[in-house]
Formats: sequence, C-alpha cells, structure tokens
Amino acid sequence: MASNMIPTGGTAPQSVESITRIAQVYEYNSSVPLRYWLRTAATLLREADIYEREGHDEQAYFILFRHAQLVLVNLSKHPDTKKNEEDRKALIAAEKEVQKNLGKLEVLKPRINKRYERYTQLMRERDSRKQPLQATFTPEPRAVIPDPALSGVAEPLEAGENRDLAVRLAQSELNRRATARISKGSSGPSVEELESRRGAGVWGHWDTQLKPDSRTTDQDLSQRIQNIRSNIDNPLGQRAHTSDAFSMTSAYKYPSVPRQKPLEPTVSPAQIAILDKNVQRHAPPILPPKEHMEPSRAIIDDIAPSLPAKVLPAPALPNKVLPTDETSTTEANLNPSSYTFKPSAYLENGTPLRSIFLPGNLRSRFLSLAAPNTRANLETCGMLCGTLVSNALFISKVVIPEQTATSDTCETVNESAVFDYCDSEDLMTLGWIHTHPTQTCFMSSRDLHTHCGYQVMLPESIAIVCAPSKDPDWGVFRLTDPPGLKSVLNCTQTGLFHPHAEENIYTGALRPPGHVYEHAGLDFELVDLRP
Repeated sequence: MASNMIPTGGTAPQSVESITRIAQVYEYNSSVPLRYWLRTAATLLREADIYEREGHDEQAYFILFRHAQLVLVNLSKHPDTKKNEEDRKALIAAEKEVQKNLGKLEVLKPRINKRYERYTQLMRERDSRKQPLQATFTPEPRAVIPDPALSGVAEPLEAGENRDLAVRLAQSELNRRATARISKGSSGPSVEELESRRGAGVWGHWDTQLKPDSRTTDQDLSQRIQNIRSNIDNPLGQRAHTSDAFSMTSAYKYPSVPRQKPLEPTVSPAQIAILDKNVQRHAPPILPPKEHMEPSRAIIDDIAPSLPAKVLPAPALPNKVLPTDETSTTEANLNPSSYTFKPSAYLENGTPLRSIFLPGNLRSRFLSLAAPNTRANLETCGMLCGTLVSNALFISKVVIPEQTATSDTCETVNESAVFDYCDSEDLMTLGWIHTHPTQTCFMSSRDLHTHCGYQVMLPESIAIVCAPSKDPDWGVFRLTDPPGLKSVLNCTQTGLFHPHAEENIYTGALRPPGHVYEHAGLDFELVDLRP
C-alpha cells in the first residue's frame, strides 16, 4: 500500500481533481488476505479523522477517497468474500462507513477547491505585477514564498530538528484527546460505534447478525463512487445522466464534527481568513498517572519482577512550572493544526515515510515485564500503539496481548480483546515488539511474515527485536520495498526458518537513516491484557 499522505509543507495547494488522481495510485494485491486489507481500511479511517480534526482538509479528503476506492472497487471483488462469512460481513460494514463518509467528502471538496482557486488567483496577480527584464544587471525580483496557510497546511518543520517541540505537541494533544474521551463517558465508545469499527477492519466477533439485505447496497455504493470519480474527471460540470454522486447525501445521517468556542488565534488574521476560519480547539490536559518506578538493568537480570497490573502507568510528568510570558506563549501555540512535520525518510521506491517517535525507556520497561519469560527461554511480544499528530506518529502504549510462546515463536490469542481496547482508546497500531531470549538480534523468516501484515496496513510500521543476551541487544526494522515486502507477500514457504532469495529483505528503521526517533521525554503506558 502506498503512503497515506500527499505532498505537504511548502508545496502549493492542490485541487480535488489532483488529490483524487493521487489517491487512486497504490498497489493492491488480492493475494493478501481480506482481513489485512480491512485492517488497512480501518487505519485509513482513523488517520482521516485525525487529519480532519487538525484542519488538514487535503489529507483528510485524500485518505477518505482512497478508503472509498479501496473498499468499493477492490475489496468488493476480493476472493475471500466468497470463502469467509465473517470477512464478508466486515466488508459490508466497511461499505457502510464509505456511505457515511460521502458526506464528509462533500463538505471538504468546496473548501479545498476554494483554497486552490485563491492560491492560483494570487499567483496570477503576482505574475501580472512582474516587470520585464530591462538589462542584464537588473536584479531579478525576489520570489514570493507562499504562506504555508495557502497550502492548506501549517508551518512545515523537520522532525529531527524539532524533536522536543514534537514531543510537547504530542503530549499536549494526547492529554486533550483523553479529556475529550472522558467527557463523552468513561465507558468508551457505544456498542453501535464499536460494532461499526470492528466491521471496518478490527476483526472479532459480532454480537448481532447484520441485516440479511445489507449486501444490496453494494451496487448503489459502487455506482456512487464511480459518479464521484466521473464528476472529478469532468470539472466543467459534464455529468452523467444518473443522479449526482452527492445528490442523495441528505438521506443519510453523516457524522458531524463538534464545534466548540474557539480559542484566541495563534496565527495572523490573514491566515485565518485563508484557512476558511478553521476553529482551533483545545481542552485542558488531564492529570498525569502516578509514577511507576522502572527497575535497573541489574534487577531485570537477577530478580524476577512480580506480575504487572493490567495497566502499568507511565512515569509521571514533571511538576508544572508556573509559566513566564515566554513559556505561556510557547504552550499556547501547541496546536496540531499549527504545524506539520515533514517526512523523515523514504521507502526504496521513493514513497515518503512519516516520522515515528519512540519513548526512550520503552525497551527497558518491556524487558522488565518479559524477564520471567526470558529466563525460561520463552519469547514475549507486544503491540506498539499510538496516534497521529501533525503528520507524525507517536507511540504512546505497548499492549501485551494474551499469547502462547516457545523459544522461537510467540502467537497472540484472543486478538479481538486487543483491538477492542485499541478502539476504546482511539489508538493506531504502529508495529510490534518481541524478544529473542537466546538468539541474536535479527528478523527471522517467521518474523518477516508476521511484520508483513503490519507493513501492508501501514507503510511506517516497525518491528523492534530485543536480544538481551547478545550484542547488539536490540534493533528497529522494517521490510524493504522493494524487494522485501513483495517477496514476503508472495512467499508460500512454511516452517519457522526458511530462506528468501533477496539479501536486502529488511533494513534498519532508526534515524539515521530511517524514520524512527527515540526521545526520552515521550511518555507511554504498558497495558497487559494477559489473564
């Protein structure tokens, strides 16, 4: 799957036609199980929701259209729909999500085109003011640098040069989102919402049967997405004789973005006008969890820790310092829509990768939890979960699923419980971590096949391998693309250890030259779902 992003930063804004063309360019392989593609679809929706909340209209439209195209054009023809009843029901639920999101596309489309038209008008006016070159010594007029707001994004920043800002931004936004979830009710999503999320790709068991005639919406939805594409390809208004792609949207109940009283703007009035007066929203941060003392390495090696609680809280944030005027101004600007972090690395095929921020003490705390298994020569695995903030990914939780293990393998059990938890916390799956109790730090063939499922879902996904008895004792990896991802996808060999023809099938992901940054100031939680 291609990257879930379009060019951002100082680039000029794009029209809906251009965004739509880019959104349809991705690699689809029907040999990948449908359940993996449905996970991908669910991840796309989660990303689109975050981009929409942050005011990044172009990215939100791009991902929502790609989701609709993936579900209605490709997944509707996937061979697994005829083999697995549960997958078929999940696809029906995903199609219903597309049906709801057509309303969002309808709202975003004129805003994007309006911004694009304003930009092109500004460029025309600038060009008309240029004076002809009169002599060779006449200095050329200085180029006009477009206001970042004109691109539909905020100030573009290098992630590596602004790590502290990125972490402060993420912590502030994570606290705000947690507060927002609490305000909706401590019980998390409603049963209906959770059911919908499961159907969009989080596989598990359905408590009730979907309506028998749900499949009858397939032709209607497919026709609607084709109409959308037809309208975009005919910007002059040449439409098919069938109804407009959005003509029936009033018949559906679309999700709405809650409006709150806007805070004092942190950008200029001109930027606010250009951005169509997007509301900047904040909520007060929640109190940090109680401190969890991290054992030293010696304790990890010599003493077996007691069984962890279900949720092991991250170390508490430093006590809040009464802000000076300068500090107050800085914290007031911690708004995700005010920044966007540039890609920090690229796949071998040129696809950009968003930065991932990894907590600096994540490995030591995971090894502490895994110590009893490690001494018994058993592997331990966990899922790296987090969220998207300002076009960067932040790992905020490690979820330990119920699992069975041997010296060379680790298999998850009751995956639906893991993803129910991730849904309730509004988390994205960003990769996984596991131990090699006695082996060296490398990606086995079994590891490569496991990670393939993660990287198909999200190109930035990473695999962390911890080999505490070896040197090096850890590594952060991803599959190369090409050739690694396609090689593993097409591999039909079985067995724990089997060779692959390609030598460079995986590579390091830590920066440099990868897209992963370690940062000691990023907090996270260990969540143990084992019985």
